[in-house]
Amino acid sequence: MLPLSLLSAAKGNPMLIELKNGDTYNGRLVSSDSWMNINLQDVICTSREGDRFWELKECYIRGSAIKYLRIPDEVLDAAQEDEAHKEKRKGFGQRGRVNFGRGGGRGRGAGRGG
Repeated sequence: MLPLSLLSAAKGNPMLIELKNGDTYNGRLVSSDSWMNINLQDVICTSREGDRFWELKECYIRGSAIKYLRIPDEVLDAAQEDEAHKEKRKGFGQRGRVNFGRGGGRGRGAGRGG
């Protein structure tokens, strides 16, 4: 499972983010982009030592500063089910058929002037 698809499945759910400098952010995921930049709302920020706390209405975290994300298990399970459902439907692109083996291509074959 790709991290970006996991983040898109986690929208609206709580998560914990630890930065490379040791600070942690607990909040609800509002949005993320392809560089893993994240917007959180209703955030509690904790200093690296754990002795100071800040309550923020919303914040933006740059993806390159993130050390790790902790996402609830329910979100992981839902994302895995969604991924499995997409994989199941993937083979039905050309009117319900999947092409295997030889033929059907656009190569130089008999009757095509080659």
